[in-house]
Amino acid sequence: MIISRSPPRRGSSVLDDGSRVAVIGGGPAGSLCAYFLLRAAHARGLDLHLDIYEPRDFTLPGPIGCNMCGGVVSEFLVDALAAEGITIPQSVVQRPITSYIFATDEGSVRIKMPTGDRRIAALHRGAGPRGLIGVQWTGLDGYLLDRAVGLGARRIARRVDGLDRVAGLPVVRAGGDAAAYDLVVSAAGVNTAIGPLLGRVGLSAPRPRVTRAYITELPIDSSEIAARIGDAMHIFLLRIPRLEFAAIIPKRDVLTVCLLGRNIDQEMIKAFFESPPVRRCLGSTPRMPEGICHCAPFINIGAVRQPFADRIVLVGDCGVTRLYKDGVGAAYRTAKAAAATVLHWGVSEADFRAHYWPTYRSIARDNQFGRLLFFGVREFRTLRPWLRGLLSVVAKEQAASRHERRMSRVLWDMFTGSAEYRDIFARALDPRLLGPFIWDSVRSAVHGDQRLDADVRRAAGEDRH
Repeated sequence: MIISRSPPRRGSSVLDDGSRVAVIGGGPAGSLCAYFLLRAAHARGLDLHLDIYEPRDFTLPGPIGCNMCGGVVSEFLVDALAAEGITIPQSVVQRPITSYIFATDEGSVRIKMPTGDRRIAALHRGAGPRGLIGVQWTGLDGYLLDRAVGLGARRIARRVDGLDRVAGLPVVRAGGDAAAYDLVVSAAGVNTAIGPLLGRVGLSAPRPRVTRAYITELPIDSSEIAARIGDAMHIFLLRIPRLEFAAIIPKRDVLTVCLLGRNIDQEMIKAFFESPPVRRCLGSTPRMPEGICHCAPFINIGAVRQPFADRIVLVGDCGVTRLYKDGVGAAYRTAKAAAATVLHWGVSEADFRAHYWPTYRSIARDNQFGRLLFFGVREFRTLRPWLRGLLSVVAKEQAASRHERRMSRVLWDMFTGSAEYRDIFARALDPRLLGPFIWDSVRSAVHGDQRLDADVRRAAGEDRH
């Protein structure tokens, strides 16, 4: 069987009635790009035939419906999707995140939401971890894919296993069938085998630089999560060799644990779960370091040098994404920019360079500031007075008015991805932030392990158990 029944319109670099579009990958980047393309096409009276190639079933729990992600959406994404008419339903949201616990070997401190608005959500990308009996909730990826299908996209439940060009048009091969398209959008991420295939349609060096993460789901009774963890996400900056940082994300009745580092192995995982800050967080809760579901996915920490060619464009983390944070937000930005380029200007390499490249390059350049910020944060692990000074400043700020919580806001935006890294970097250099931080760090160095004062001790330890 040949998927393509009618040939694409050859020779035109502009989509018109009858044009055929293939989207490879039905995660947020692919589904949102399809949604934006079809919505704009309908508004212009343009009839597009759009296929989404997605072999996973997001309605099933476990690996078959999983997109290997911690599952936190930022304030930026919630607001952006709402403006597009996409409101994340309560059936998708597992738990609102209202505060962060910044946990270190020197102590911990709660960082309250700066705006007081419950707009950060913890969720599942699929139907949840393996072992569930029946579907208990809706995942974000399935919800967004359904929105695209509702506008007329056709989902093809096959894995793409070949890409070619015939007479200048990209050809998609899947399951023994082939179809030619006027445009191919690759949104397949970095955990598929699609990267090497892209070289056959004109993309050089089509895979970005990646590193490994470790993600596991710990089954915990929802009442115990509410009592011990609440609506707070825990961020850990620990002196464990090769571990960059880690997070524990509360959901309805599971805790998602994410580790990011170099050469993650069982020794590192064991050291993390046995560290005092983690034991204080989990208490006597029964825990399984490998959880009911676990994986070690690649994550993008670079960018493809040229994410487009004639009639093909990369969106989402197979091209570029926010460094460590807000991957779905970056998927939204690249998907919308690609769709706008295609509908308003065309599908040639020159069109993508002129109109898609600025958005893509802005994300890549902003990540350079992110690298500087995360490097600085990592260095605090070995500088105990500076780390205690940081905790002291943040603890004091929680009692101040919201506009005076400068250090807290910097850390909050780093953890959530709710602001551009370049903006966070500029605010981190504000003398009004640096002054109190340096002063408390010096006092900490002078006093050694003694807390600066009783109020700071209580604030820094309010989340210890």
